[in-house]
Amino acid sequence: MGATDFLTTRWTEIRTAAGSSPEARAALERFCCGYWYPLYAFLRRDGHDADGSTDLVQGFFAVFLARNDLAGLEPGRGRFRSYLLGALKHHVMNERRRAGALARGGGERILSLDSALDPRDAEARYAQEPATSETPETLYERRFAHALLAAALERLRLDEVRSGREREFEALRPALAGDAVEGGYARLAEELGTTEGALKTAVHRLRKRYRGALVDEVARLVDRPQDVEDELRHLLLVLSDSPR
Repeated sequence: MGATDFLTTRWTEIRTAAGSSPEARAALERFCCGYWYPLYAFLRRDGHDADGSTDLVQGFFAVFLARNDLAGLEPGRGRFRSYLLGALKHHVMNERRRAGALARGGGERILSLDSALDPRDAEARYAQEPATSETPETLYERRFAHALLAAALERLRLDEVRSGREREFEALRPALAGDAVEGGYARLAEELGTTEGALKTAVHRLRKRYRGALVDEVARLVDRPQDVEDELRHLLLVLSDSPR
């Protein structure tokens, strides 16, 4: 699954999107782009066909945005991604009760997101996802966890590039995920013109900074500093249940 498909939404971003300024509209577009595919993939995993999933997600956003539900959201309501998934499920139930009278916003475009929300592209991406017996909810949550890891890793990579250590970082990147370094440290040390001990020290340093970057990413998601550790434990639990 593509980690970058999932927007790791901050509460400050949600508050901005709920406004009426040009900045709010830009934040709203990022919000829709970031969650359209994860919600689409959830519905496909939940048994809906491609056309039905497209209609449901578009209808959901039409209703959600028309009611300006973002304006009423507060951090105390829990994880935003969980709230949004619950809201989508509620929308699906309502649509079933209305016997297919889909709320599509009268056929109007809520935002200019045509290229970002191409149903054909979404279905092509979904077709590449591996088969699994896991629940749609589990996969939705794991997608978010991988998105957060990817954001932290990219942050670390940019720091290393600015410090002139891009080549070393790319060579050691597998070790950050616990994978073996291709060819072993001895071969890599010779290739990079350093020592095996120096490389192992570099891996230790990178792992420490990777965790720090992850903590920073999580801190941007929660409203209270005391919630950081709870969110980290939850994400690590989600990842620990991931099939090998």
